[in-house]
Amino acid sequence: MSLDGDLKAWLPLAEKRARSFRPEPRLEHIGSVTKIGDGVVTVEGLPGAKLDELLAFDDGSKAIVLRVDESALGCVLLAGGEDLRAGARVQGTGDVLKVPVGEPLLGRIVDALGQPLDEGPAIEAGRFSTIDRPAPAIIDRDLVSQPLATGITAIDTMIPLGRGQRELIIGDRKTGKTAIAVDTIINQRDSDVICVYAAIGQKTASVNQLVEAVREHGAMDRCIFVIGASDALAGHQWITPYSACAMAEYFRDKGRDVLIVFDDLTHHAIIYRQLSLLLRRPPGREAYPGDIFYVHARLLERAAKLSRAKGGGSLTALPIAETQGGNLTAYVPTNLISITDGQIYLEPKLFYEGQKPAVNIGYSVSRVGGHAQAPAFKGLAETLKLKYTQFLELEIFARFGAIVDERTKAVLDHGRHIRTILRQPQYQPLSLAVEVALLLALDEGKLTAFDQNDTTRFKQKLAAELETHCPQVVTRINKTGLLGEEDRKALSAPVFDLVEKITAGHGATALAKDAGRSPGDAGNDGERA
Repeated sequence: MSLDGDLKAWLPLAEKRARSFRPEPRLEHIGSVTKIGDGVVTVEGLPGAKLDELLAFDDGSKAIVLRVDESALGCVLLAGGEDLRAGARVQGTGDVLKVPVGEPLLGRIVDALGQPLDEGPAIEAGRFSTIDRPAPAIIDRDLVSQPLATGITAIDTMIPLGRGQRELIIGDRKTGKTAIAVDTIINQRDSDVICVYAAIGQKTASVNQLVEAVREHGAMDRCIFVIGASDALAGHQWITPYSACAMAEYFRDKGRDVLIVFDDLTHHAIIYRQLSLLLRRPPGREAYPGDIFYVHARLLERAAKLSRAKGGGSLTALPIAETQGGNLTAYVPTNLISITDGQIYLEPKLFYEGQKPAVNIGYSVSRVGGHAQAPAFKGLAETLKLKYTQFLELEIFARFGAIVDERTKAVLDHGRHIRTILRQPQYQPLSLAVEVALLLALDEGKLTAFDQNDTTRFKQKLAAELETHCPQVVTRINKTGLLGEEDRKALSAPVFDLVEKITAGHGATALAKDAGRSPGDAGNDGERA
């Protein structure tokens, strides 16, 4: 068909559309930028804008409203802003910020807006959720009764966590706070718990190292990493925990169990203080805005165990807070301690002495307590914290050279075995059965003749020994969390055998030293004779 023929066929259709066109007025809220700097924008000309409303700029930048005055809006940039200048047009969307949620996010690394940061394909999520949602009502919650195993013996035995709990990890810089959270994530590789990690203002290199550790030791396909990098906009870092919480709540509302880590809320408070001061909000204690307690309380209250009517899912929160010089009475730490259901305090002195994780048992507490502890620990861990605390007190006096009686010496020896058992390398969380076997060895006094090296060797070989001699018992304890009398006897046998092997090896080493030979030659005396 010729060009003229095409035009003749197209003209009637165009005329029909032109006759049916009815122009109608459309209301758009258009404002303009009057001031911009440090990630904060002042906008005029949007009288209908509301708090937390999402604004769109002509250059593609996005911002949310954090302050509403009579004649201007104080906004925080979330993305873009490089080419934004005073006088630029801005339009109100009439909606709040939403992020993608759902199964496509599992195994991915995303930013606070839900955009992928890894080398994977674009995320095609079928659902979006607002980043700020009200916490579940009291009537929609259930009791925290199911344990959340961390794989860290010091925590599982003396500071137990439950699904739906909020447990603060607090301590000075570089004392192993993130390591505890990462080990807890890695330990969920054999469970059904989905893990969400929110990095707030963390270095990219540190986050990459963390992701690789989970990829190597954990279940990456059930994890979501939400990154607000240290070089991102302040507003982007500020919304990171809210976006991560929205992604986690999707699975909780589906009846799943979810673990979320906020690393860390001290930096989040600093970012919020920075934005508030730039927005000319009145400062309060330590220059923080007056609503900093409300900001964190509203976030952490979203972690809960839901009732059966709401699906029975749970969201467990592990917020991290940093102290300065071990000062737990600073503004943000005291706020977070009062909001959460307990805290795990990491002491620098213990960390530098090599006691890792450096958990200070005296300052650490779980307000859920034994209600969420695995039943297998009942009876074995009831007096563990008391005995360890008594040991720490007696050790202080023993350092002064005081003469101790046999009973005190036995308490000190037992306490040293406890301390050795509580010492644990990073990225090596223990299964429930191994932890129970360690406590069983302590409870039955089978480590009495051991020194520190023997106890360490016993810990290293115990898991393989149990898998070799009683794999069915190990599987049953890990699955049910119960320790029956038959299972206790089944665990005691390989524990006793391993103690005998190490004791025999220790004796062979001593014999070889007395004879002036290497330990390997001690077993060849019959052949040499």
